[in-house]
Amino acid sequence: MIRLEHVNLRRGTKVLLQDASTVIHAGEKVGLIGPNGAGKSSLFALLRNELGCDAGSVQQPQHWRVAHVAQESITPACTALDFVIEGDDRLRALTDAICKAEADHSEDPAGSGERLGELHGQFEDAGGYSVRARAQALLLGLGFSLIQTEAAVASFSGGWRMRLSLARALMSPSDLLLLDEPTNHLDLDAIVWLEQWLRRYAGTLIVISHDREFLDAVCMVILRVKNEELTRYTGNYSAFEVLCAEQVRQGQFAFAKQQRDIAHLRKFVDRFKAKASKAKQAQSRVKALERMEILAPAHADSPFSFRFRAPDGMPDPMLVAENLSCGYSSEAPPKRVLSGVNLVVRSGERIGLLGANGQGKSTFIKTLAGTLSPLTGELRSARGLAIGYFAQHQVDTLRLDETPLEQLMRIAPGAREQELRDYLGSFDFQGSMVNAPVAPFSGGEKARLALALLIWRKPNLLLLDEPTNHLDLEMRDALTRALAQFEGAVILVSHDRSLLRATTDQFILVANAEVRPFSGDLEEYRDWLLAHPKSTDERTLNTGGSDKAARVSVPEESQGKQKRRLDATTRNELAQKRRPLESRIKRVEEQLAKLTTQKSSLDTQLSYTDTYLETKREILRDLLADQAYTTREIVRLEEEWLELHSLLEQLAA
Repeated sequence: MIRLEHVNLRRGTKVLLQDASTVIHAGEKVGLIGPNGAGKSSLFALLRNELGCDAGSVQQPQHWRVAHVAQESITPACTALDFVIEGDDRLRALTDAICKAEADHSEDPAGSGERLGELHGQFEDAGGYSVRARAQALLLGLGFSLIQTEAAVASFSGGWRMRLSLARALMSPSDLLLLDEPTNHLDLDAIVWLEQWLRRYAGTLIVISHDREFLDAVCMVILRVKNEELTRYTGNYSAFEVLCAEQVRQGQFAFAKQQRDIAHLRKFVDRFKAKASKAKQAQSRVKALERMEILAPAHADSPFSFRFRAPDGMPDPMLVAENLSCGYSSEAPPKRVLSGVNLVVRSGERIGLLGANGQGKSTFIKTLAGTLSPLTGELRSARGLAIGYFAQHQVDTLRLDETPLEQLMRIAPGAREQELRDYLGSFDFQGSMVNAPVAPFSGGEKARLALALLIWRKPNLLLLDEPTNHLDLEMRDALTRALAQFEGAVILVSHDRSLLRATTDQFILVANAEVRPFSGDLEEYRDWLLAHPKSTDERTLNTGGSDKAARVSVPEESQGKQKRRLDATTRNELAQKRRPLESRIKRVEEQLAKLTTQKSSLDTQLSYTDTYLETKREILRDLLADQAYTTREIVRLEEEWLELHSLLEQLAA
């Protein structure tokens, strides 16, 4: 077991833990929660012996093997599969020992044969002959394709590299597994797979996460870091919330602050119930809202308290899409992602978009928001429509050299400064933070500011693409409650099932280049995911064996002629398969050259001091937006280029 006794822990002058004690038993799965900056990551460093406590003691079995998501740089020449395999330290050591023993055996066959045999036996016991299949299974479960497993690590973007690091940690044999926000950068498909994997994990697990449903699915102990204390709760996160709510009620700790929100929430639930008699998702949402009402006191001391401003109007219908094709017209030929989309967005509708990463959810949202033009079809907007679009990388639109107050004053020129300060305070921008430049803010603080700027504009249709990225549990709870009371329509993409469950009443599935209604709830979607894995080609594992195909008996005298005919057919088929790939590679290379030149020009313009003058703010905003878009397109094209070359290599094999 792990035992912390009277631990004091500091980082610089900040006290993180003071006289903290707790016990974690072997085999327990523990969710570590607490406000940002409370000391969760420092506690992980303590358990990895990378940090010493200032007082007290930390005891854990000396023989325990500890695995975690390492932050060290990744060798660019290494493939994704090899990088994950190297996470198995024992196999790596055995491989090195076998290589040395084989070298010794060539010099002294009699003296080293027994040692070599022992090592091969240990290698087999450690699963050495199935290591590639196990590594491939991890990568495929986390969303990689079979082709991507053989791609160089350097070819992946930052989010995919985080998935690789997670797979490497899972590959490492361990008695204690430490995971810090493992669901970041994962879609719902990969999260469901990870939950299944962690439930089967035999060792002790401690996980930091802001995803309450993930904590509910995996953990049966909650360890809370708050106010320099460690408090252990038996049960999952929902049980922890119920217990906290009861404690707050009994102590009346900051409970009055929640009464207004609860009254609004109750009114919303009562109004919604009348419309929820037929929709399973709607009934689920009512239950979630009622649960939020019960558990509101558990978050009574949260620094966040905001709601969406009332829209100026509510047109109906808001958006109408007819036979829409979504994609990217900048490519030659245009890249079509979705086809035949028909959708009517009515006032007050709450729609959740489901589907794996790469299926087109973000492309669809961008098209509805107007940042991408439809390839074909018609998209009609109602008069008075005010869209609030929160993109996955919304923080890139912030002006890093400006303060939160300056950025809000630009979009609210007629508002009183005190009103703006009070508004920013509801997002926990208080004191000196209001007048501090945004550049050094954390990812969560930038996401909060981007959300605050969006809400101020009083939208009546919200298009939200992963709005909870970088947000902690308290801010997610505040956003959930605010969306529950929002009067307009919502279209939401999120891997946070708690947010989806509480704020949407119907789902749309984006898959196989189509957008179609999904009649089930989130539990049924989870079952659908498990019943509809990726295609056989994508999921086929390389186990090192060979398939034995049935052979047709051919008369001896016709075999030569038939072989020549088959060879010619094979060459023709190969040429037909290679031709479009080679053509596409040429176009991708041309687009890459063009975008690289464009990005170089943008970087040069952004390096000039006068670009940041007050009179050129609009120009700066456009430059930053163009730079962010160009960078993303370059990364996407580079990934496509690598995949195309991999396909060519497979054809040549």
